[in-house]
Amino acid sequence: MAAIDTALRMLPTPVRDLLIKHRELLKFAVVGGACFVLTNVVNYTLKLTILRGNPVTALILAVLVATIASYVLSREWSFRTRGGRERQHEAALFFVISGIAVGLNSLPLAISRYVLDLQTPHVGLLTQEIADYFSGMILGTLVAMVFRWWAFKKWVFPEAGARPRVVRARAVEPDEPGQRAA
Repeated sequence: MAAIDTALRMLPTPVRDLLIKHRELLKFAVVGGACFVLTNVVNYTLKLTILRGNPVTALILAVLVATIASYVLSREWSFRTRGGRERQHEAALFFVISGIAVGLNSLPLAISRYVLDLQTPHVGLLTQEIADYFSGMILGTLVAMVFRWWAFKKWVFPEAGARPRVVRARAVEPDEPGQRAA
């Protein structure tokens, strides 16, 4: 964590204080950003290869892969001090809420494709891809993210401080002959 501490020290005090105050949200956003990249990679790999004609299915599968990564990262980093439930119950709730979020994530893309008919041959390929990206990857992700943040804090990780952080002591070399190392 020395790199994070060094980076925080370089920031102006008001910004640093704000980031520290909202560190749980910031960690949630970092996990979300990493899973967003993972979702894009999986989505476009599937969409441009084996699921060429099924963009909604490709997006759902990509979000599912990212959701599994998100659970591990959320539990062990974003919400590592929160809890209040048995691990199996916590995981089940996480995946139920994430399943709802997958539906919320896919809804704008489904509307774009099948209600607004923003797909070839009705529009050009570039227009279709821009509409897919905006509706599925941007709008859908934002809707799902807001829902997940609220639902995870309310139901999955409801109690702050339920799992105290373990702070590892750093070994200190003695300065004087009679001083003990920590």
